[in-house]
Amino acid sequence: MADARQTAGGGEGTIADAVIGNWVDRHAPPVLQPYLKLARLDRPIGWWLLMWPCWWSAVLAGQWIKQFPAISMLLLFALGAIIMRAAGCTFNDITDRDIDMRVERTSNRPLPSGQVSLVQAYGFLGLLCLIGLLILVQFNTFTIWLGISSLGIVVIYPFMKRVTYWPQLFLGLAFNWGALVGWSAMTGTLHPAALALYAGGIAWTIGYDTIYAHMDKDDDLLAGIKSTALRFGEKTRIWIAGFYGAALFSFAAALVLAGAGAWSWAGLGAMGLHLGWQLKLLDTKNTALCLHLFRANRNAGALFFAGMAMDALLGIV
Repeated sequence: MADARQTAGGGEGTIADAVIGNWVDRHAPPVLQPYLKLARLDRPIGWWLLMWPCWWSAVLAGQWIKQFPAISMLLLFALGAIIMRAAGCTFNDITDRDIDMRVERTSNRPLPSGQVSLVQAYGFLGLLCLIGLLILVQFNTFTIWLGISSLGIVVIYPFMKRVTYWPQLFLGLAFNWGALVGWSAMTGTLHPAALALYAGGIAWTIGYDTIYAHMDKDDDLLAGIKSTALRFGEKTRIWIAGFYGAALFSFAAALVLAGAGAWSWAGLGAMGLHLGWQLKLLDTKNTALCLHLFRANRNAGALFFAGMAMDALLGIV
């Protein structure tokens, strides 16, 4: 795991998979740094991956109803993704604090390293949940209840790595809930296209998070933690190809069901090429490369969004 730590840029206070030279380490006041790291603001990839399904669904619904999402709505989704990802990671760190002490990549996180107490972490979690609720109530009633209904999945996810080799499935269920919320925020209801988008997002998440899990597989074995990386082993590339293929198929189904235009298909094609590039480069023994490919999924999501957004814009001009 030494190369993963080196990738992050080193330093006593820097967490192993943080972005090199991230703003938290460089500019945030020392008193706030442990909380910002607990919220993963030194590792922004998570909120990008949480945000894309919201934005995908909103612009796809925009094509359906011939109305581009309000910029304020997209900004609320972005802020909500940052806050709720922070809340989920804080809860995850609370439940995993004993395990994190035994895993090299996570041993320097605020809770296991003693930078934040358990009481302080719970207080921070409460504040994040309050902010998240204030964001959620800006939407219609159906969307509010739909958002609240995701909390059950969020709560059980951190425990799944203790009981199943498929915790990435539960992460996918939680991380892609925005594919439902985005559509409901635009229309006040759900549609088969949103369900197909949700299914595709789950498969996509299993693929990219399996790549990420290969960074920890040796420590996970010692700690008794399960993951798809350990389940797939030497056949990881084949499994990920299958899940990426399933994701693209489900996304295509969503486009058909929503009557999407040519730009949406171009965006999906670009995303497919990006996922193929990941598979070509993948070396599960190279932790630095695994981190790079995992983070690259921000761009994969952006390509798909760009195509759908173009169609949504063209549909109202």
